[in-house]
Amino acid sequence: MKKIQVGFLLSYDYLKLKKSIPPVYKGADEIFIAIDKEYRTWSGQNFEVDETFFEWIKEIDVDNKIRLYRDDFYISELSAIENDTRERHLLSLKMGIGNWLIQVDADEIFIDFEKFIKELRKRDNYLKNPEKTPIQIAGFLVHLYKYTENGILYVNAPHKFMLATNYPNYKCARQTKQRVIYTNTILLHETLCRTEDELRFKIENWGHNVEVNSTFLEKWISVNEDNYKEYENFYYIEPERWKKLGFLKFKEDKELLQMVESNKDLNISRSYLFFKNFGQWINSFFK
Repeated sequence: MKKIQVGFLLSYDYLKLKKSIPPVYKGADEIFIAIDKEYRTWSGQNFEVDETFFEWIKEIDVDNKIRLYRDDFYISELSAIENDTRERHLLSLKMGIGNWLIQVDADEIFIDFEKFIKELRKRDNYLKNPEKTPIQIAGFLVHLYKYTENGILYVNAPHKFMLATNYPNYKCARQTKQRVIYTNTILLHETLCRTEDELRFKIENWGHNVEVNSTFLEKWISVNEDNYKEYENFYYIEPERWKKLGFLKFKEDKELLQMVESNKDLNISRSYLFFKNFGQWINSFFK
């Protein structure tokens, strides 16, 4: 027990796991990949997985720590977001309550996983009786909006998300509605960095499929590195949540990671973390 367990969900964008698994491989005790046994999305559409992907898994798994977890993750009576939540719950049970249960989506890339592990280890006392002391550990996503000819457009402010928990009583996707502990943990989020066809398929099949606003895709198609300052409000559900974009010019992924890590505007201040965590601590007494 008290292991660092990392879970991934394999779906239509499975090739993105080639970017998201390597940064956590060394620091994780075990890595679990949840796969619907019939290769179905949360909306019931089928997808295919090239067998060479599983050969890649075997090649990188030099320490024999990757587990493939196949199960029935599509229930036709449930909505996409309900299937999303259910799969995450089943995956966490497989990883084992009593451990740190980290869930990373295929399109999320850690910049410094070892740093995050240190944050978790400071709080190992929450693993002694997790059902009575449930918490969530939050990190922050830097949303990568669209690859361009010379670099990438990104949302110019990081956004919190629930990254780990000691007790997976999920209410909606990774959200348990329990006390949150905020950490200065940054991940790149390639959620929208796809071809137009890939993005259309994602919109139809992800957990938020019924929430996407009608103007989102048209704006995404129109924006580029030359005109992005002429637009605003880019979020796919409530547009104003992503007010502005920024642009980073780079050639290799390693350059991008370094740029984000060194950008003060894309990191979280100590004062912000202190007041957010203090507020959560106070609120915990009234739950």
